[in-house]
Amino acid sequence: MSFLAHNHDGVVYHTSSLLEAPGLLHGFSTRLGGVSRGVFAFMNLRGGGPAPDDRENVRENYRRLCAALGADPAGLVCSKQVHEATVRRVTGADRGKGFTVPVDYTADALVTGEPGLSLMVFSADCIILLLHDPVTRSVGAVHAGWRGTALDLPAKTVGEMGRLFGARPEDIRVAIGAGIGPCCFETHDDVPDAMRAAFGSGVAPYITPRGEKWTVDLKGVNAWRLREAGVRQLDVCPTCTACTTDLYWSHRVTGDRRGVQGALISLEAVR
Repeated sequence: MSFLAHNHDGVVYHTSSLLEAPGLLHGFSTRLGGVSRGVFAFMNLRGGGPAPDDRENVRENYRRLCAALGADPAGLVCSKQVHEATVRRVTGADRGKGFTVPVDYTADALVTGEPGLSLMVFSADCIILLLHDPVTRSVGAVHAGWRGTALDLPAKTVGEMGRLFGARPEDIRVAIGAGIGPCCFETHDDVPDAMRAAFGSGVAPYITPRGEKWTVDLKGVNAWRLREAGVRQLDVCPTCTACTTDLYWSHRVTGDRRGVQGALISLEAVR
């Protein structure tokens, strides 16, 4: 498996070879190819924040990304992320939420079995994951910062895909996108303590002391927990967002003066 780079009329994004399948659209955006300016240049997918980006620029960025991926912008369903463990089942009633319609829920994971809906989650260092079960034709998108990781949200999403759609973990394919790596995710005791409280001694290989602090491999923890949940097909992007700010947004590097990248997955509507 591998992550592949694409350039569609200047929009640079990545796909996972693991998720290449007929009738499935997916992609992980970068900060390149949009129309935003200033601290949001160029492909920013966040309209809010302390100093918001221009709304029309953000909408145009969505349109350009959707055009690059072949997705219908009208089918977008975005998440309002709050670093909690809610997995929301998305239906046709949610079409356009976060794009043309206000989001009226909070959820850090979205799942659906309905074609024509494009699930989107966002990141500026946090881990974003896309899931696809080709057997039940169901998909999911997950945002997992360190809190979501400690809440075992990706593995919980696998469980919800089983409960809602009958998906078996061994059939689910998961791509973990670019996110902050252990090279740059240096923390105090709070993050390691949360991981140990959640997962016990098994998490030790992913936590390393660095002076008086610690480094934590969030992608590694999530991949481990997914394997523990029965997932056998995983593709993990090795890129650290904090190391590559020419290509990705990083909260660790720039604080809140930045945009966000996103991950999108969609079952194509039957024509």
